Amino acid sequence: MLTRGAVLRETPGRYEVVELEVEDPRQGELRVRMVASGLCHSDDHFATGDQTPPILPFAGGHEGAGIVEAVGPGTPGFAEGDHVVFSFLPVCGRCRFCARGLQNLCDLGASLGTGARPEDPTSFRLSLDGRPVGQMAGLSTYCEHTTVSTASVIKIDPDIPLEVACLTGCGVGTGWGAALNSAAVRPGHVVIVMGIGGIGINAVQGAAHAGAAAVIAVDPVAFKRESALKLGATHAVADMAEATELARSMTNGQGADSAIVTVGIVTGRHLGQGLEAVRKAGTCVAVGLGESFVRDGDFNLHELVLYQKRLQGSLFGASSPTADIPAQLEMYRQGVLKLDELITTRYALDDVAAGFDDLKAGRNIRGVIVHSA
Repeated sequence: MLTRGAVLRETPGRYEVVELEVEDPRQGELRVRMVASGLCHSDDHFATGDQTPPILPFAGGHEGAGIVEAVGPGTPGFAEGDHVVFSFLPVCGRCRFCARGLQNLCDLGASLGTGARPEDPTSFRLSLDGRPVGQMAGLSTYCEHTTVSTASVIKIDPDIPLEVACLTGCGVGTGWGAALNSAAVRPGHVVIVMGIGGIGINAVQGAAHAGAAAVIAVDPVAFKRESALKLGATHAVADMAEATELARSMTNGQGADSAIVTVGIVTGRHLGQGLEAVRKAGTCVAVGLGESFVRDGDFNLHELVLYQKRLQGSLFGASSPTADIPAQLEMYRQGVLKLDELITTRYALDDVAAGFDDLKAGRNIRGVIVHSA
């Protein structure tokens, strides 16, 4: 069938909406009519060239939710009409990492670098003028219809609005899990969150839920600082120097227990600031991505070693999607986890490029594409 979707034809470049051909689902696959898709900095990294698309054209979008409209043959567990959220990291449930409860590190994640099917890097489900089109995370949620592997699909209760449910497929779990899992925030901790976008705002929520005594949000944009204070931050400042001094004033000069770095384009300088801000045996959590070809850092190795500090990477907040996405949606249903408040602006699919302009200008906590019926 034919569908419309936002693709990159070149990089650096801008997303443009074109007509695509989408294949019917095969065994272990679903075709989904998209309802909502989050605008995440990860997709913009491919547009700016910070990250290199595996194949061009490349259909963007990895944070989304929709309704199943076709089920591949021999594919149990799903039916037409099911409401689903995508996990941008596929889960096989059988590999060494899944067996240990580390679903975010599933071996199927290696397929994300191909834009193709998890089981076959030469097999594609989208095409443009007869040419194969890569799918961001095997999903391409910026399409009105998409064919995906069931390894990337979480079925949810139909009473939860898909516009907010889509956020749990990346931003919520990445930020919330960065605080709870990667930083191991505990009651009484002092936590710094650097960068208050779609990821950082959920790190703020996660730290608050974990019982942190102080959650210091850092962002140069006043609107984002105000948003953080409404969603769990106890303090909000414009730069890391002020945040570091504030944390030390609360801890007899020691520093924060953890600093979570969620800025849109992470550099070694940001990580160095995070490490400097934490106490002895404190943790700096690296969440955001930077340029894929940059290898240098900017750390005080003396402090890193002699103060026994820890620099911790965090992929999808060290979450297990099949357990954590339903749990987060249940917290939303109970009013504990705020999702509606995360959406700043809703866009039509044709406005995807403008949405990314707003993202980079700091106008949104999270922008969401709402697909037409």
